[in-house]
Amino acid sequence: MEVETPCLVDEPIPERFIDAPPVGDRYLAPSPEVHMKQLLAAGFDRIFQVSKCFRLGERGARHLPEFTMLEWYRTGADYRDLAADAHGLLKAAADALGLPEPASCRGNTVMLRGMPEFIAVDDAFRTHAGIELADEPDAFVFDAALVERVEPRLGLRRPAFLHDYPSCFCPMAKRTQERPARAERLELYIAGLEIANGCTEIADPALQERTLHAEQDARIRQGKDPYPWPAAFMNALRSLPPCAGMALGIDRLLMALTDTASIDGVVAFA
Repeated sequence: MEVETPCLVDEPIPERFIDAPPVGDRYLAPSPEVHMKQLLAAGFDRIFQVSKCFRLGERGARHLPEFTMLEWYRTGADYRDLAADAHGLLKAAADALGLPEPASCRGNTVMLRGMPEFIAVDDAFRTHAGIELADEPDAFVFDAALVERVEPRLGLRRPAFLHDYPSCFCPMAKRTQERPARAERLELYIAGLEIANGCTEIADPALQERTLHAEQDARIRQGKDPYPWPAAFMNALRSLPPCAGMALGIDRLLMALTDTASIDGVVAFA
């Protein structure tokens, strides 16, 4: 079911790496997650929307401060189900555009319809960066290695899903049963470009409260303003069933499918 949620929100989720633009005493939504999960808690089970999202400090060849997101959630699903969803969508888009197989994507020839590769974050860092990740890696070292040494090698011949991220960087994702220091989160890459980010969602209100308090504390340590506590979202978690959700950047998908180097090439007004 297609849904529509507000662009102006009272209580953004307090994530340390995402900053919502303030508008008076409210904020432009950096994602529709906070309201879509409330709909899941109210009884909807398969929902999606295409919406505008807004984030401060994001401008570059791959980023816009205002961008278009496709976000969807499924109850009774996990992050592997989301991978199947995303790959099915990618194949349908390639078919609709009549793209050859393989297709030219950002200087590579990629089998868009081929069986995707799955690579764990720990394995990717070991293989491409020569780094053995600790349970809680240093955020600066992790991000630098990911951007400079890991991402450029992902999805060069076929779509790739990077999965099982350090849970310290995943405040909304369920921890893996085998290793709680890792989370059931994955990202889709095509020709070195991240296209989508999804996870099995935390459905435990107590755990979610702890992770969001930690994120709020991290924002304060970084000198950022704390957000109002997301009370309505936290109340909804008491009724949230097991579920999974994914956010796919429409602009970035178009970059990959049209073999475009910069995000400015796929939007009319940048």
